[in-house]
Amino acid sequence: MIKVSIVGASGYGGGELLRLLLAHSEIEIQQVTSESLVGKPVGRSHPNLRRLTDLKFHAMDDLKPCDVIFLCLPHGEAMKQWDSLSGLADRVIDLSADFRLRNPLDYPIWYGHEHTKPGVLNHFVYGLAELYREEIRNAEFVACTGCLAATAILSLAPLVKTGSIDPSRLFLEGKIGSSAGGNKSDHSTHHPERSGSVRSFKPTGHRHTAEVIQELTVDGQVPQVHFSATAIEMVRGILMTSHVFVDKDLSEREIWEIYREVYENEPFIRIIKERNGIYRYPDPKILSGTNFCDIGFERDKHSDRLVVLGALDNLVKGAAGQAVQAINIMHGWDEQTGLQFPGLHPI
Repeated sequence: MIKVSIVGASGYGGGELLRLLLAHSEIEIQQVTSESLVGKPVGRSHPNLRRLTDLKFHAMDDLKPCDVIFLCLPHGEAMKQWDSLSGLADRVIDLSADFRLRNPLDYPIWYGHEHTKPGVLNHFVYGLAELYREEIRNAEFVACTGCLAATAILSLAPLVKTGSIDPSRLFLEGKIGSSAGGNKSDHSTHHPERSGSVRSFKPTGHRHTAEVIQELTVDGQVPQVHFSATAIEMVRGILMTSHVFVDKDLSEREIWEIYREVYENEPFIRIIKERNGIYRYPDPKILSGTNFCDIGFERDKHSDRLVVLGALDNLVKGAAGQAVQAINIMHGWDEQTGLQFPGLHPI
């Protein structure tokens, strides 16, 4: 049994991590923090956890040493607090964007600010187990990915890394639910403005593009990623639709074989391609609360276009589930511990 603490546990990502860890057989949650809810029970922020725990929120200044510390702070805060927080545990898992990009020069471009701890970046392992399992196993620090980035990378990595598609023409469109905006409301989340909306909020320049470029760069060949993001009327979930182009006349069967070879032993990747039914392609609705990423595809018979579809829950496989997967790998536990929830249907 190891002791962990969650810094910034009152938000959606922190609450989801708390939900998963409360059911984890190998973990004791020592402390959780929220600067605005100090002394309040966690059920005040996460009503689904009422009577499941007696934990109350602490201030960051009251944190005690533990085995692993999870950082669920707003973007930019983890790097500011790094010196005080990193010394509290032997291992740190960060759910913000502060340590995802390896090149500190990318932060002013994509996040609009300098990185205040550039020397720490190379000590972090990118948090996708499907790409970096062995590195995570021995890592001190893990940076969980952006949720849209995770969906895109998992969808396309097998095709890019096998040279099966043209990396100079990657067109991605991500539809995402409202929980990705966090629990701080603004005018755009006001119900009359949000309800019924299909809102293109980042047609260009989305910050997760940097992660996709970073992780789909193979042998120095930097891909051309054209990414747009759209908010839709859904609370949880992402559907990533990628239009890519095959370099050779690949059949659907050959594409299936590429995915199967890469992901056959991955516990949380499912290749979805059915001939019949309403769920014959990935659908984020039935992934709510799960750590699965579902991937499907269809070859355009009239051109060299291949449409790849990826879906996941942005708060689980896109954030907190990654963190739990990472801690399982770090400690040699079954990778699926605490992540077995299969989802609901109908929902």
